[in-house]
Amino acid sequence: MATPPRPRTTTRDPEELARRLTSWLAARLPGAKVSGVRAPESNGMSSETLLFDIEHPDPPVRACALRLAADPDAYTVFPVYDMAEQYRTLRGVAEHTDVPVPRVLWLEEDPAALGAPFFVMERVEGRVPPDVMPYTYEGNWLHAASEAQRAALEESTVALIARLHDQYPVEPGQGDTLRRHVRGQRAYYAWVVEGLPRSPLIESGFDWLEAHWPKDAGETVLNWGDARIGNIVYDGFEPAAVLDWEMASLAPREVDLGWTVYLHRFFQDLTVSFGQRGLPDFLRRDAVERRYAELTGHTPRDMDFYTLYAALRHAIVMLRVAYRQVHFGEVEPPREPDGLILHHAGLAAMVQGSYWA
Repeated sequence: MATPPRPRTTTRDPEELARRLTSWLAARLPGAKVSGVRAPESNGMSSETLLFDIEHPDPPVRACALRLAADPDAYTVFPVYDMAEQYRTLRGVAEHTDVPVPRVLWLEEDPAALGAPFFVMERVEGRVPPDVMPYTYEGNWLHAASEAQRAALEESTVALIARLHDQYPVEPGQGDTLRRHVRGQRAYYAWVVEGLPRSPLIESGFDWLEAHWPKDAGETVLNWGDARIGNIVYDGFEPAAVLDWEMASLAPREVDLGWTVYLHRFFQDLTVSFGQRGLPDFLRRDAVERRYAELTGHTPRDMDFYTLYAALRHAIVMLRVAYRQVHFGEVEPPREPDGLILHHAGLAAMVQGSYWA
């Protein structure tokens, strides 16, 4: 089944990165050498990830992964990459919760070493549900699993989100974190379209949010941010490591839940549009809400709002990625900017109130 070419994510030379990484590591672990430097085969179009091994008599971790702030020459997805904050978030989650995250080893904030700030963490082996081709397509390990195995994966995934929300300590007095979160997305959208055609669909989505604002946003928790199964390494069907914390923030619980539900629907809708059945009984909105309520005692509310907000946020990211493809000549610019948003029909249906019907 044909899909569009994977967008460019870097202009950096991997061999040059490997040489500079070896020099950097040797200054911190005398006698150490870097080997097997490579990029992951799938997932991730924002911060760069490199996988490598450390050759040393006594390495703190032999199998490593490096998260490097995005290449500014590659038309970055986000305007700011705070690697120190990601590093601190991973340490905090490891300290305060039992959510499995990779152990972080080093943080380098000086861009001189590799051209941008980065941090190094342990590499956790396992399987990740792919984005390309999506795990909802026939032929990958999750699609080929039994219903019982997929149910176990869904249960364990919802459970880790519930534990993150319940266990991570958040100081009181954070103010209206939902309003702050949405303001941040408005600012992000303004950055994406600066000097470029604006999206009537995205702007109608923001108008819909204002017209349907929750009366009570509820408790503020630490949100993972990019809460989806494509950011989890699984050992069998159990989470072994939760990755990609660059979108983490303080927000209501439902911000994560809406993202989890909608990002699966995004891949499911895409699969159906190509004539496959996909996984219609997996990560269903009603099942996710019900199980989360059983685990936490908190019944998710205003989920029409939060799933639309997830689709809207994803649309802004997709628009930025599409504009980057246009920038690099990978695709032709369409007549209307909304045509750059792969899920524009679904978002429009949400705004019209017919998507979940």
